Amino acid sequence: MKYKMLVLDVDGTLLNDNKEVSKRTLATLRKVQQMGVRIMLASGRPTYGLLGLAKMLELDTYNGYVMAYNGGQVIRAADGEVIFERRINPELIPYLEKKADKNGFGILTYNEDCIVTNMPDNSHIKAEAELNGMKIVYEEHFSIAIDFIPCKCMLVSDDEEALVGLENHWKRRLDGVLDVFRSEPFFLEVVGCRVNKANTLAAVMEMEGIKTDDIVVFGDGVADVTMLQLASLGIAMGNAPGSVKRCADYITLSNNEDGVAVAVEKAFLAEVRPSEIPLDELNAQSKSTLMGNLGIQYTYASHDRVEATMPVDHRNRQPFGILHGGATLALAETVAGFGSMIICNPDEYVVGMQVSGNHISSAHEGDTVRAVGTIVHKGRSSHVWNVDVFTSTGKLVSSVRVVNSVMKRK
Repeated sequence: MKYKMLVLDVDGTLLNDNKEVSKRTLATLRKVQQMGVRIMLASGRPTYGLLGLAKMLELDTYNGYVMAYNGGQVIRAADGEVIFERRINPELIPYLEKKADKNGFGILTYNEDCIVTNMPDNSHIKAEAELNGMKIVYEEHFSIAIDFIPCKCMLVSDDEEALVGLENHWKRRLDGVLDVFRSEPFFLEVVGCRVNKANTLAAVMEMEGIKTDDIVVFGDGVADVTMLQLASLGIAMGNAPGSVKRCADYITLSNNEDGVAVAVEKAFLAEVRPSEIPLDELNAQSKSTLMGNLGIQYTYASHDRVEATMPVDHRNRQPFGILHGGATLALAETVAGFGSMIICNPDEYVVGMQVSGNHISSAHEGDTVRAVGTIVHKGRSSHVWNVDVFTSTGKLVSSVRVVNSVMKRK
């Protein structure tokens, strides 16, 4: 496909105002990954607070990434390996605490599944913990308790004017040492020097051999601007402020109107060409699915024909050594489902509705069967596929009819 990676800000972009991923957005992002596109979540949240979203989107199955702390850390979702990290010099923590105490601000940092803070009853800190599913650990002497090297610290106050004053002071005083910015009127964030989403994204692209032309970025905030400008296609949400929209190539609908799904359908799925479908990647990504467990491999795909193979072995044979009919039906449904996915419109998805098969002859253990699916009816609300399964010598094993229901995304 033209683009190979999709980078998504989380709050205000991927999530609606109820902090949910809509059904349409979830289905669209799963589908685009099935077509070979990798996804990176890029957020100011801590890594722990993003793991649930990554699991929901199946980033672990499709080799996605999680960028946390506004660029302070990146992990591979498949194995949790940290591939990029920039932390705060721990010698500066007492200085940050001193300034917080002097101004009457709360201070917090993150450690695994905990928020460590000197103000556990602060409403903003409680909300931050709830948002990320983390526990609050109270430490009266904050800097003494920090026996780890944090990726990010935050100062918290409802006195926005005082936070702005400290932000401006630190931008001069800590230039080249730490970066500071306000992510909310009540949060002043402190991260390592030159840590931001764009710099971290660029570092990951270099490590993974990903080019600028391969990237599409979605965002809604000031912290996303440099990342939007770095990408081949930068897309601002409809709910983004004007300053962010002016830095984007395209403006989609808001986060409450499935803006991500609408733009992804246009940018990635509107014109799927079979020659661009990465069958090798799809086969590799299916190792932990039913396909992988049965040994099914796609071998050919076009708008009216899909082919796949499956070895007859201990995973799918009957006790007396011939191919199990249930495995044959699973192979047929896999082929027909993939074919319908290719030809449905960007605002549609397909679900299996009916399968019926005639088993004509047997395939023996040690052979490899080939399924050939051809579409016999392409309607507005349903697709009908005929899938013939052959032995390696061309003998017809089964003829299967699969009906898929075509549904509009809501």
